[in-house]
Amino acid sequence: MKIVVLCGGTSTEREISIISGTGVCKALRQNGHMAILVDAFFGCEDSDLMDAFPDYYDVDEAAAYIRSFDSKVESAKANPTRSFFGPNVLKLCRMSDLVFLTLHGANGEDGKVQAAFDLRKIRYTGTGYASSALSMDKGLTKIMLGAKGIPVPKGTTLQKGIDSVDLADMGLSFPLVVKVACGGSSVGVYIVNDYEEYLHSLDLAFELEDEVLVEEFIRGREFSVGVIDGQALPVIEIRPKSGFYDYKSKYTAGMTDEICPAEISEPLTRKMQHYAEACYHALFMEAYARFDFIMKEDGEMYCLEANTLPGMTPMSLMPQEAAAIGMDYPAFCEKIIEVSLAKYKKK
Repeated sequence: MKIVVLCGGTSTEREISIISGTGVCKALRQNGHMAILVDAFFGCEDSDLMDAFPDYYDVDEAAAYIRSFDSKVESAKANPTRSFFGPNVLKLCRMSDLVFLTLHGANGEDGKVQAAFDLRKIRYTGTGYASSALSMDKGLTKIMLGAKGIPVPKGTTLQKGIDSVDLADMGLSFPLVVKVACGGSSVGVYIVNDYEEYLHSLDLAFELEDEVLVEEFIRGREFSVGVIDGQALPVIEIRPKSGFYDYKSKYTAGMTDEICPAEISEPLTRKMQHYAEACYHALFMEAYARFDFIMKEDGEMYCLEANTLPGMTPMSLMPQEAAAIGMDYPAFCEKIIEVSLAKYKKK
C-alpha cells in the first residue's frame, strides 16, 4: 500500500510525533508498504510529487528534514493567513491508499484533521472526528464517562477570565491536580499542595490554553489499557521513578518502570479492562485508543483520560501492551491499519 505517515504539526508534542512517525514508517517499510514520512504543517516540495512513494526511502533522512523546521513553527503559526496543511500535504494524502496518523495533541488528535480528511474522502488510521474531539477535551471526556457510570476524579473545568478560581466554590481541597483541558504527554499538568502553588499553576496552565481542569489528587498506582477494535489489551502499570509521570519520565529512558502485564489480581485486571472497553464505547471510538487509570490501595480505580492517537515511540505504552500478547511492533502497526480500514467497510 501507498501510505503517508503524517507527523510533526504544531502542537507541544511535535517532537514525540516525529519520533512516533519515524518508528511507524520504518515498520511499515519493513512490512512491504511504500510508506513515506510527511510533516503535516510544512509539507514537501513540488518535485517530491514526481516519485512520491519510491521503492527506496531513507526514513531517518526524512525525519531529519522535518526536524529542520522545528525552529520555524512558532513564527509560521503566527501568520494569520497560514493554512495548517503545508505545501502538497493534501495532494500526497489523496495520492495514498491510507494516511497513518501519528500526530499528537492539538491540530491532529482533536478531530480537525480527521474532519478535513472525511470531507476529502481520505482514509486514515484511528477513530473519527467526533470521538477525537470529545476525547481531546478532558472536561467533556469526564462528562461522557461519568454519564455511563465510569468513575472519574472529582473536579471542575475553569474558563480563563470567566470562572471563579476560589476552591470553596468548587468543594475541593489540597492536594489538587491542575491541568490543561486539551494537552497531552503531561504537558501543562501540575500537582499543587497549597494556595500559592495553585494560583501559580493556574497562571502557567492558562498561558497554554483557555480551559483548565482542577481535580482532586488521587494517590495511587498508575495504569494504562489499550483497546483495539473494542477489545482490551493487557493492563500495563507505570511506575515513574521521579514520583510523577511527567513529560521527562515518559520519554527519557530509565526514568520509569513499566510492567506488563501489570502485577495486580485477575479480578482487578478484568475490572480495569472492562472500564477501558466501556470508555471506548462511551466516547464512540473506532479502531483503537488508550485509556489511563489510577487505582487506590483499596482497589478503587478512576479513569483519568483517553488517548485517540497514543504514542508510537519505542518507549510508548500501547506497543508494549501489544507485545505482551505476542504482537511485535511491525505487527501492531499492521493491526492498526487492519482495524482502521475496517471502519470504512461499515459505511
